[in-house]
Amino acid sequence: MTESIGPDPTARRGKVFLVGAGPGDPDLLTVKAARLLAQAQAVVFDHLVGDGILELANPAACRVYVGKEAGNHSLPQEEINRLLVELAGEGLTVVRLKGGDPYIFGRGGEEAEELVAHGIECEVVPGITAASGIAACTGMPLTHRDHARSVIFTTGHLKDGTVNLDWPALARPSQTVVIYMGLGALPTICRELVAHGLPAGTPAAVVHAGTTARQVTVTSTVGGLAEAVKAAGIKSPALIMVGSVVSLHTRLAPPAARPTTGRPSALAL
Repeated sequence: MTESIGPDPTARRGKVFLVGAGPGDPDLLTVKAARLLAQAQAVVFDHLVGDGILELANPAACRVYVGKEAGNHSLPQEEINRLLVELAGEGLTVVRLKGGDPYIFGRGGEEAEELVAHGIECEVVPGITAASGIAACTGMPLTHRDHARSVIFTTGHLKDGTVNLDWPALARPSQTVVIYMGLGALPTICRELVAHGLPAGTPAAVVHAGTTARQVTVTSTVGGLAEAVKAAGIKSPALIMVGSVVSLHTRLAPPAARPTTGRPSALAL
């Protein structure tokens, strides 16, 4: 009798769902995401996924934390890709749970490429990205006919570790700029925006842990934001918003999220 070597081509292969967990508030999870979590046999999740969301996962599911934080990755991206391939290769239904939306600065495209290259079925389930969630709960619309005709999403932390962004494009008037993963480079970001023509008095904000009970909003101007954030002791995760829509915060934010004294404001849920 001859023993076969290598994977069994007849073995059942699993499926990976790249699922957006939304900006933090469990109530903002999509119905489809909640259903898939309840049915998952394995859940691979990041540090931005809150406990309230994980509570919806199948209690019998294998859970693997692969949290990526600034300067502290529990698993490199290449190993996360391999892990997803291995779990699906074991025939499991895998939910790869990501904060926000998998295809908006979530590295979902990289993971999808790896899965497809290995013949693993993959489906993307969109989630509410941080920019949309934070805009809603801080009263800072991403677009507004009187303030912003366009919106730009960008990252403040490039793959090569630099902050070499398209500054002339980001410094244009009549738009909202939302910067993900940029807190560590905030002084550089503000300095470059002003150097490329954006008025230093342009309203700007940093929102920490948006949509959650830990949310804190610091509003200022591009010229003063870095110092204001430093004084407030804001840490990651945080989102930077630049544009005149930030000036609407005091009028449009839910009452609990409006500033009372000073510039920081907190959201009580």
